[in-house]
Amino acid sequence: MSRSELVERSGISKQQLSRLENGQIRLRLDHLKPFAPLLGYSPEQILLWGRFPGADLSNLTPSDVSREDAAQLRNRVPELDTRAKAGGGKLRTRQLRKEGSVADPLKSEGWLFPASFVREQLHTSPERLLVLDTNSDSMAPTIMSGERVVVDTGHKTPTPDGLYAIRDAFGSIIVKRLQVLRSARPTRLKVISDNSNHPSEEASLDELEIVGRVLCCIKLL
Repeated sequence: MSRSELVERSGISKQQLSRLENGQIRLRLDHLKPFAPLLGYSPEQILLWGRFPGADLSNLTPSDVSREDAAQLRNRVPELDTRAKAGGGKLRTRQLRKEGSVADPLKSEGWLFPASFVREQLHTSPERLLVLDTNSDSMAPTIMSGERVVVDTGHKTPTPDGLYAIRDAFGSIIVKRLQVLRSARPTRLKVISDNSNHPSEEASLDELEIVGRVLCCIKLL
């Protein structure tokens, strides 16, 4: 079903659907009721599917959505699917650019971090976070290929200097170390790879799309 068909059959506006898709409105059951049956699911199934992938939720009722479930759904941090092939399969997407047209595929399962860790260690909120599965050795040994980083998508100004997730020329999100060249006018940034086999570059602030600041790395030992 196309988006236009969904809008026509459900009665919701294109603007409302777009805001729901882009995360500009926090999903509630009332938002899902107009079009969930058209997709073959109940509103409760759509709301809880990410937490219980593959579960049989056919008999689920609104009363089954506990306060704990609702809190975990709100606090779940999405993980970018960096290995998703363009045009392959059905992808859940979230708009990371407010003004652009790039939609980034997300994995079906997200991450849940303790609220105290997000608040006291990361100093941010769950809705600003994104987990990125790196697939390059350009930041080795700081970040090895295959390790995950946690990104604060609300921190888009490259200060202080440090690790940031940026979008490359091909639309992919990568991690680089950014250093502000403070004597340059207009402001320019040095884009640094910790791996000496990858040369550093320079770019103006307007040339870079900063997705967010890298807060921590999830490593396997």
